[in-house]
Amino acid sequence: MSTVEILEELPKLSPEEREKIRLKLAELNREEWMDDGELTDEEKRLIDARLDACERQPGSFMAWEEAKAKILASVRK
Repeated sequence: MSTVEILEELPKLSPEEREKIRLKLAELNREEWMDDGELTDEEKRLIDARLDACERQPGSFMAWEEAKAKILASVRK
């Protein structure tokens, strides 16, 4: 079955059948990127640099909840 044929059949499926497909796709995608949660050395350096910057200039950063509230407020305008 081609990708086009599969996509054409999806709307005909029940919500339960579509959920099974979503779960299977998530499982397949997860297998492609799972790395046991290990950060690379570059990722560790980036985190350390950002933490250092935050400690040196705490006024230039904000808590996630504050940032999230500002983003949501700007979207709702």
